[in-house]
Amino acid sequence: MWANNETGVLFPVEEIAALCKSRGLLFHCDAVQAVGKIPVDVKKVPLDYLALTGHKIGAPKGVGALFVRRKAPFTPFVYGGHQERGRRGSTESVPLIASLDTAANLARKKTASFDRDVRPLRDALEQGILTKIPHTEFNGHPVQRLANTTNITFPGIESEALLLLLDQAGICASSGSACLADSPDPSHVVAAMKPGSAAARQCVRFSLGSGNTTAEIRDAIAAIQRSIASLGGTR
Repeated sequence: MWANNETGVLFPVEEIAALCKSRGLLFHCDAVQAVGKIPVDVKKVPLDYLALTGHKIGAPKGVGALFVRRKAPFTPFVYGGHQERGRRGSTESVPLIASLDTAANLARKKTASFDRDVRPLRDALEQGILTKIPHTEFNGHPVQRLANTTNITFPGIESEALLLLLDQAGICASSGSACLADSPDPSHVVAAMKPGSAAARQCVRFSLGSGNTTAEIRDAIAAIQRSIASLGGTR
């Protein structure tokens, strides 16, 4: 991953790509979370494959893209016709592809402003929670992460119970990645970061966007405080 989907933590992709290249290894990078939030340039990073998806940058769900560097070996997963230069059979959805093209161009133009606009809101939300709700803990790297993501542990509070109350208050959050939304298992990311603790079952991920406002941050903090209080507080 270029950026983790639960904590927003950024990985040293350039170093990993250079190391793989020096050993003659192929490198595929999942850049789904990173595209549109930080500069992603395959001309500067010697990776062989890179995947991205449209719904993370404003395109509809159901469309994505795979970058394959010239001469990198590739075996199709979906066989059929000669669409997509033989890399994936089946008729392309032209409207979805056009929407991804438009969304990618808009995201590229807004990458710098995304960090500038969203980071202060994320920091305000994060600091509001950590200072107003006792014993809460931040999960991840304080600096090397995306501007829009924060992952916080609420000791003694089950994630799902808190999320139900937040949903009723109109606050969208999650206990892990959308990929595992239907799984009862705790966050494997936080479990790996804090082995032996209950943090993986007591953490909530908050993700912001450029459309969020300072007023929404204030309302979210208040809603989180009320929800925690109704659940007995943290301990």
